Amino acid sequence: MKYPQKKSEFKTEKLKEVALKVTGQTELMKFLIEKFPEKSRTAIKSMLAHKQITVDDLVTTQFDFPLKRGQMVFLNKKKSEEKPRFRGMRVVFEDKDLIVIDKFSGLLTVAPEGDRVKSAFSILTEYVKRFDPKNELFIVHRLDKDTSGLMVFAKSKKVQEVLQQDWNNATLECVYVAVVEGVVEKLEGTITSWLKENKALMMFSSPIAGEGMKAVTNYKLLKSDKLYSLLEVKLETRRRNQVRVQLKEIGHPVTGDKKYGAKLNPLGQMGLHSRVLSFKHPVTGKALRFDTPIPGKFVKLIR
Repeated sequence: MKYPQKKSEFKTEKLKEVALKVTGQTELMKFLIEKFPEKSRTAIKSMLAHKQITVDDLVTTQFDFPLKRGQMVFLNKKKSEEKPRFRGMRVVFEDKDLIVIDKFSGLLTVAPEGDRVKSAFSILTEYVKRFDPKNELFIVHRLDKDTSGLMVFAKSKKVQEVLQQDWNNATLECVYVAVVEGVVEKLEGTITSWLKENKALMMFSSPIAGEGMKAVTNYKLLKSDKLYSLLEVKLETRRRNQVRVQLKEIGHPVTGDKKYGAKLNPLGQMGLHSRVLSFKHPVTGKALRFDTPIPGKFVKLIR
């Protein structure tokens, strides 16, 4: 008696729901043929060409993509136009020279040497090496672990050096939003001071010219209640911890920023987000501009 062949869970109308675990080292095409024997090689190649196959976080069209034990292969219902997705951040732009991400609060830019904790740098390094093990990633600037928002990584040492050597001039616009303690009375203002660092790596602000690096921050009040204010903050200079230090100096520390005077943490994170970043492309010279929405929890906090 001939029994009908058991069909796999692969169904065109349910592709979005299919997730398969890799149990041993193999290649993607071989893996898909084994899992879906009722599908022809042509049909599987078509799905690859239409970007319907994702390995872990990476959409791939490579039929001989190497798979390792423990990886997950996802089959998507529709052609994927999304950028790669990662835990703790979102890629907003990528070309052969740069990667721009929206980092979430709680993710390190880079982990201390010898520490295996996941960071934006380690995750993206692993990502670029999937295409070629010789690929590298380079840090251009940093965001504090508890600060969210836009930041840039370079794909070559040369691009990193070009950006770092002239970052202030290359940066056309740098805008944060901040939730601060207290009611900011001025609708807008400019903070100018000189920042210096002590042996404990704390930054201090001085009103005396020459006592440190000059820092200029412009702010505008967006919303406030009896406890908190939401500010738009535009930087004319880019110093370490500039926003945090200068807002503390005017009596309105960023919420959740215990290091620089905050007493309250209503968001469960630092109330600071890098919302807009615009700069000249280090290779093409073209002006690039990226923006993200104000985090919903920032807006909802202030009634």
